Amino acid sequence: MNTTGVLTGVSVAHTRASVDEIDAAGGDSVRATVLDLLAREGVEEAFAMSTCNRSEAYVVTDRASEGVAALENFAPDVPDGSIRRMDHEESLEHLMRVAAGLESLVLGEDQIIGQIRDAYETVRETGGIGPVLEDAVTKAIHVGERARNETAINDGVVSLGSAAVRLASRETELADATALVVGAGEMGTLAARALDDTAVDELYVANRTVSHAEHVAGEIGTESAAIPLADLVGVVPEVDLLISATGSPEPVVGPGDLTDAGETICIDIAQPRDVDPAVEDLSGVTLFDIDALESVTRRTRERRESEAREVEAIIENEFARLLESYKRKRADEVISAMYESADDMKTREVETAISQLEAQGGLTAEQRETVADMADALVGQLLAAPTKSLREAAGEDDWTTIQTALQLFDPEFDAPPETLGATTASPGSDAGQDLDGVEGEPEEFADELQD
Repeated sequence: MNTTGVLTGVSVAHTRASVDEIDAAGGDSVRATVLDLLAREGVEEAFAMSTCNRSEAYVVTDRASEGVAALENFAPDVPDGSIRRMDHEESLEHLMRVAAGLESLVLGEDQIIGQIRDAYETVRETGGIGPVLEDAVTKAIHVGERARNETAINDGVVSLGSAAVRLASRETELADATALVVGAGEMGTLAARALDDTAVDELYVANRTVSHAEHVAGEIGTESAAIPLADLVGVVPEVDLLISATGSPEPVVGPGDLTDAGETICIDIAQPRDVDPAVEDLSGVTLFDIDALESVTRRTRERRESEAREVEAIIENEFARLLESYKRKRADEVISAMYESADDMKTREVETAISQLEAQGGLTAEQRETVADMADALVGQLLAAPTKSLREAAGEDDWTTIQTALQLFDPEFDAPPETLGATTASPGSDAGQDLDGVEGEPEEFADELQD
C-alpha cells in the first residue's frame, strides 16, 4: 500500500451549511460512506464523520485529481457554496482544528473528540484506515487531547444551550428530573448535550421534523425519546424542565400547553421568542428568557477566545511535525525505489561477471563473495550522495528533484504528489545536484535500468 498518498477532503458544516444541508450530505452511515468511497477508482483509504453540526469525508489517492473526483458526489444535493473542499495540507490542518474544538459551534466543546474517536474505530473496522489516514487522524486526536489538557479551551459554559442548563441547575434539582428540549437545531442540540452531562433521568426532544429530533436523541446517553412538536401537550405535564430553541417566527409553547404542568422551569433561548410570556401567569411555571443567560456566557466566551490562541500555536507546531513526517516518508519511498533498481542491476551484472570468470577457469566461494562485496560497495558509494540530496530535497519541498528521481528509478511512476509540497527548489538551489554526475541523459539511464 502506498504510504505517501495525497489526502483530499470535503466538509459540510455549520459554518456554511444549514442543518438540512448537513443531513443531506454523505450516506446513510459512516460505514456506508466509507465503503462507497473505497469502491471508487484510485481510492486507497477513506474516512468519514457525521454529527449534527458536520458531515465530512476524506480519501487518499495517488493524485489529487482522483481524490476530487471520488468526493464529487459526497453532497450532490447541497449547494456548492455550502461545501468546503480541501487539498492535502488543508485537510490535515482542518482535522486538527476540528478535534481541538476550534471549528465547533461552541468553541472548545468536548464532544467532538469522542465523535472522531468513534468514527476512527468504525472506519478502521471497515478497512478504510491506511498509513496516511492513520497518521492524520491519530495526530488530530492527539492535538485535541493536548488542547484540552494544556489549555482551558473547554472550561466553563459558552453556549446559550449549556448556559440554560447551568441556570436550570441553580433553580431546580436535576437529579432524577425529566427534561424536554424543543427544537433539534444547533442550540437545541447543545442543550440536549449539556443535559446529558447532568443527572437528568429522562429527556424528550421535540421537533417538527421528527428525524432531526431522533438524530439528537440518538447522540446522547441519557434515556431519551423523539416526539413531533404537535405532541407537546401530552408530554409537558411529565417534565420538570423545558428548554426551547426553535427557529419559529411565532411562539411554539403557549399557556394551553402548560395548563396542567405544575412546577416547571421554562427557559426560552430562541430569537424570536418560543415561549409565550403569558405562561408566567400560570401557577408553578417559572420563565427565563435569553437576556437572563447572556451574562452567564460572556466571561467564559472571552476566556475561551484567549485560550484558542494557545491552541492555534499547538496546531501550528504539530502540523509542521506531521508534514515533516510525510516528507521523510516520501523521500524514503524514492530512496527505496532507487536502491531497488540499483540492486536489480547489480544482481544481473554480478551474475554475468561470475559466469564469465567461471568460464575462464572457475572461482572459489571466497572469490565469488569478493565480487559480490565489491558490487555492494560500489552501489553504496554511488548512491550515498543522491540519498543525501533526496532527503534534503524533501525537507526543502523540492519536489522537482523528487519527481526526477522517481522517473529515473521507478518505471511505474508517472506523476509527482500534487499537494504534499506546493513549492519547488528556489533558483540556484543545489538540492539534487549530486544526481548530475550520472553519465548520459536521464532517459538513457532510465532505459539502462529497465534493460
